[in-house]
Amino acid sequence: MAPHRTQPGAMQPEAEVTIARLGSAGDGVAETPEGPVFLAGTLPGERVLARMAGRRGEGQAAEPLEIRAASPDRVAPPCPHFLVECGACALQHWAMPAYAAWKRARLVDALERAGQPATPVAEMVIAAPNTRRRADLALKRLQGGAMALGFHQRGSAAVADLATCHVLDPVLVALFRPLRELLRRMPALKREGSAVLNLLDSGPDLLLRTDGPLDAPQRAMLAAFGTAHGIPRIAWALKDGPVENAAQAGPVRLDLSGVSVAPPPGAFLQAAPEGEAAIIAAVLAGLSAQKLPVRARIADLYAGIGTLSFPLSARGRVAAYEGDAAAVAALDAGARKAGGRVEAIRRDLAYRPLLPAELNAFGAVVLDPPYAGAAEQVAQITRSKVPVVIYVSCNPVALARDAAALVKAGFKAVSAVPVDQFRWSPHLESVVSFRR
Repeated sequence: MAPHRTQPGAMQPEAEVTIARLGSAGDGVAETPEGPVFLAGTLPGERVLARMAGRRGEGQAAEPLEIRAASPDRVAPPCPHFLVECGACALQHWAMPAYAAWKRARLVDALERAGQPATPVAEMVIAAPNTRRRADLALKRLQGGAMALGFHQRGSAAVADLATCHVLDPVLVALFRPLRELLRRMPALKREGSAVLNLLDSGPDLLLRTDGPLDAPQRAMLAAFGTAHGIPRIAWALKDGPVENAAQAGPVRLDLSGVSVAPPPGAFLQAAPEGEAAIIAAVLAGLSAQKLPVRARIADLYAGIGTLSFPLSARGRVAAYEGDAAAVAALDAGARKAGGRVEAIRRDLAYRPLLPAELNAFGAVVLDPPYAGAAEQVAQITRSKVPVVIYVSCNPVALARDAAALVKAGFKAVSAVPVDQFRWSPHLESVVSFRR
């Protein structure tokens, strides 16, 4: 029911509401005469006693005090940190069939908003628990010198000090306690910083950012820590300054479809190996269905370190465009070892998108843009003669916008695959194949 009001337009501090749906952030949304009420940790159909917590956009944020009628799809979350402290996961309390259906529906809705309601959408590929291989951890020194290490609390700058994680690979979780103890003894971390952990084929890789300088004794501490915990490389930067290798005992290596690449510190990786494999399979299947000429050239836009470039090279010669200099260098070195079917090109596509005359040289364009999407680049694609576009999306909202532009220019979405690499979060990756 709607909350009682003490005066026009004002809500009682506490009210019972019914959750109508989930919002894009994974919060339950109750519709009331005063506007939507957003409650974390609730599910569709539940009746909830809520305490209002202030404005949020056009509605109210609220804190659930009591679940008075629970959803039959409510389950016990596996992680003790879920919602109580850690804000990284939003949906551990939802049974997997309902959770998977909601995520898949986000892709269906994006395609409908783009004017492609009849697009075949595959069943979702869901990464298993404890397989995520990348973590961007927040660090904060507490009173008394103790160290908090973990993800941020929901809607807060506070850091949840984690003892475990049911999403990350156990190899990374095992580093939480020793890394916390190391940082507690390091004066380079005065108040706050971050630690990016990537699990490569050569072992864990650490990029540490601190708010104080790193002297020789602390570099020795990092070297000893790397040796003790099988970390070949530990990089460091002062806040957002340039990155340098603070301690390196051996080479780093990541296998990308049979090509060995040395990623730069803190490099973007596809979150889970299972998710990466699903994305690659969907991209290649999309190309196969288009029957490209044998000698077709393929443009890989926002190529990163070559996750898609190298498997694409089995289908044609690939021009891989990426704006980050360190990523391009890693991609180029791997491409040279792989025999030259991939050309690495540094270009910031946000500022210098490929123009129609350049795009017309390619039989297909594959793009994997950042969260905001690729509005400027897609605008150029719509003016080109490119017949095939494979769009890898990590944001259904941006996908709907960019897909609508492609559809308006004469493209049709012929297949779509949803991939859940970020288990228990509202984030969704998708691979959508378009043809003219």
